Amino acid sequence: MSENARSYMGHLWIQREDNVYTISLNEDAIDDFENIESVDLPRENEEIEEDIVCGTIETDNGPLDIFSPVTGVVIEVNSAVIEDPSLIQEDPQGDGWLIKVESSEDVFDDEEDDLDDEDEDEDDEDEDDEDDYDDEEEEEDED
Repeated sequence: MSENARSYMGHLWIQREDNVYTISLNEDAIDDFENIESVDLPRENEEIEEDIVCGTIETDNGPLDIFSPVTGVVIEVNSAVIEDPSLIQEDPQGDGWLIKVESSEDVFDDEEDDLDDEDEDEDDEDEDDEDDYDDEEEEEDED
């Protein structure tokens, strides 16, 4: 995966350029099946919502839902993968991309905020541990 791309929902990758998000399957998802039978994607200019199914890939192992990481408008659909779904397996991060969504949202900044929140939670836990230790010392001094 390129350094601009991020994993999304475990089976997709997303890449942002300005306000456009490119979405496709990642290598982990492709390893879960042998053949793609068909691809059903939203139409260009269709509005789609964050974390809502916007397309489906039918595989020999069952359907695989496609979600958007952002609310926005589909500005481009890769018609080549609809005509020849094997392109997704051959080159998922190149010619095998699925859709491009234009959005003013910034999912990449949200992920960084989540990481910052996790760091703060760990700091809070460390402080709690220190407080517990101080309480134990005070009890020993009293004995």
